[in-house]
Amino acid sequence: MHNLTQRQVEILRSVIEEYIDTAEPVGSETIEKKHNLSASPATIRNEMVKLSEYGYLKKPHSSAGRIPTAAGMKFYVRELMKEKELSTVEEVALKEKVWDYRERMQRFLKETTRSLAEKTNTLAVAVTSEGDIYCSGYANILEMPEFFDIDVTKTLLEALDEYGSFESIFANTNDDEDIHVLIEDELGGSLKGPYGFIYTEYATPMNVHGRIGVLGPARLHYTSIIPTVRYFADLIKTSAKGW
Repeated sequence: MHNLTQRQVEILRSVIEEYIDTAEPVGSETIEKKHNLSASPATIRNEMVKLSEYGYLKKPHSSAGRIPTAAGMKFYVRELMKEKELSTVEEVALKEKVWDYRERMQRFLKETTRSLAEKTNTLAVAVTSEGDIYCSGYANILEMPEFFDIDVTKTLLEALDEYGSFESIFANTNDDEDIHVLIEDELGGSLKGPYGFIYTEYATPMNVHGRIGVLGPARLHYTSIIPTVRYFADLIKTSAKGW
């Protein structure tokens, strides 16, 4: 890992957050105008070149701007971002949507997945250790530029039909974090590509185990999605009754 200067850190954070919001390559002029960094476009451009040399940014073909690499995104998640916790009002509203189904596992997981997809505007997935898969939010990914590529979308949708696709991901996740963040090549197998996956484990009082999370492009809104995924896993644990 490179020892970045404070200015490089701020530029990297600004580029990544701008890219997450727009899905467009980010130029130095945009950073200078929209982010208060006290540096000229030329200085910012030079620092972006260095960040590219370090492997945190890359320059797409036919574009003057830059986008984050998978390594840049991982650095952002580990070191730079600040999670946006759900408010008490939001937590109560989400709990109310699924509370009536807490005694019926299949319906509860179906409604929980639907609520997670609605809250995060992504494709939400819940799986059980028995191999059941619950998905919701297919329409959400179709609005994301990355999925205008039919092959990218087809690969993702095909993977959702196979529990084995997730089983291999879970088996190869080696970090000790409570929330697992996998970006691009880290997913491996059929999902090795321009995807991002945020998930965590859940367990019910009756010892039913599984995972819940969201799939989307590598530029997921990590700051808000990570705490939301964590909340939904806790919601399963505290709400499930009799299963």
